[in-house]
Amino acid sequence: MPANPDSSPKSAEKLFLVIVLALAAIAGVGSWFAAAAFSRHDQLRGILPDQERTLGNFSLTDENGRTVTRAELDGSFLVVSFLFTGCSLTCPEVTRRMVEIQQLTATNPDVRLVSLTVDPRSDTPPVLAKWGVRFGADTNRWCLLTGSQAVLHGLIARSFLAQENGDPFNSMPGNFTGTERIAVVDKHGRTRIYFDGLRPETAAAVVAEIARLRSEP
Repeated sequence: MPANPDSSPKSAEKLFLVIVLALAAIAGVGSWFAAAAFSRHDQLRGILPDQERTLGNFSLTDENGRTVTRAELDGSFLVVSFLFTGCSLTCPEVTRRMVEIQQLTATNPDVRLVSLTVDPRSDTPPVLAKWGVRFGADTNRWCLLTGSQAVLHGLIARSFLAQENGDPFNSMPGNFTGTERIAVVDKHGRTRIYFDGLRPETAAAVVAEIARLRSEP
């Protein structure tokens, strides 16, 4: 039986279509990986403050009931996180990042860790002390601070985080946004950058940023 004269062209067309679709799929996957890589790189670079922010003066109370002021922290690099112990999801994870940073900076006496509660009515010194013990905080280098709500919320709003007072769905005490972030403050008290405290790469990124800041004139 003679061959169908149209079979070869049709086969060629099908092969060409398969090749085009395969190339498109490969290009799409490559673009996805590239976008993911750029996104990951951008997140590891950190988030710059929305405005110029400087650590304000304060007098707060640590987990041992001791008064801590801004003057005590002057001249140190500060790694600052935000918490409330009634939070069962993000706050423990961010605290674990702080533990990792504590470990990575154990031989760096110029680095201090600070955790500010956004819920001082519940987070009394004994409650914060229990939180610190739970996660293994070295309280010689890591202050978990509470105090009056007006002082704490004012400090956080001026020095670190924005507030969304008009958002009815924001259940965060103080209506702060970005409480999962970890802030890096330089030796001059300037809030320089934030990193996502929910990402496992953040501890290393914070340490690298502090090393970079050390090299500044």
